[in-house]
Amino acid sequence: MKIEQVSAATGGHNEDLVAVFHGEHCTDIVIIDGGTSVADRDYIDPDGSDVVWFVTKFSSALRKSIRTDRSQEDSVATAADAMRSQFVPRAQAASMPLYAYPIAAMTWVRVTEHAAGATLDLYCLGDCKAILRGPDGRIVDLDPFSNPQELVLQVEMERLKRAGVTDPAHRMAALMPMLRSRRESQHAAPAPQVLCPAPRGPFQARRITAQAEPGSMLLAMTDGFSRIYDTYNLRSLDSLVQWCLHEGLAPALDSLRAFEADRGDTGQQSVKRADDASAVSCIFGAP
Repeated sequence: MKIEQVSAATGGHNEDLVAVFHGEHCTDIVIIDGGTSVADRDYIDPDGSDVVWFVTKFSSALRKSIRTDRSQEDSVATAADAMRSQFVPRAQAASMPLYAYPIAAMTWVRVTEHAAGATLDLYCLGDCKAILRGPDGRIVDLDPFSNPQELVLQVEMERLKRAGVTDPAHRMAALMPMLRSRRESQHAAPAPQVLCPAPRGPFQARRITAQAEPGSMLLAMTDGFSRIYDTYNLRSLDSLVQWCLHEGLAPALDSLRAFEADRGDTGQQSVKRADDASAVSCIFGAP
């Protein structure tokens, strides 16, 4: 099994995280995409980034919670309890508003190798992508999730464009009340669908199990990386997977960054001109 990963920020802080935990009987691949803060400042880590603090601390808590006799749900619940005990006192001491609480998307793939290949158990919150390419070249989106909030956001951005609001700063200011209201509802949900530091109830994760034959490749990515095919159409999904398989992840990331540097801000496709981008690939049957 050959694992490769890339992760790059757009600014000073990388709010993505890729972690690989090697166990005795399985390998756990975790990719986390921290949501850009909608607060005016950082409360928990005023000298750094609340979002980075959150994804880093949660990844560490998850690593400590993983055991061979513990399910993914129980491991996440244990990590969430540890996260809550660290986060809540700090948030209360800083009078942190609910909309400022950090969130993240997470896809956790537990890989259990066996003679016929590998079993993949996915635990998914939010909109990271997980793609499996079979040895015959067939591409399967293991978690074909569509974020409903993205459609709402696109409609509002189009409305602002028609109203003549195209400057990035003005556009963000106009969107901010909606973005903050959305964050509050995510944190207040009785069964959160995203990773959050003080969940009100058990996470409502999507669970998928798939089989990977020898010669297959798993490609998991944050939405900053998947812009290559689902936003900018630089490549089709099939072409991107082929490219990553034969050339590696770094050239794909480099081409993404080059395109984003050249395009500027058109104000048409996304709130942010560019996003932190991360990906991890796993080739099964490789030495």
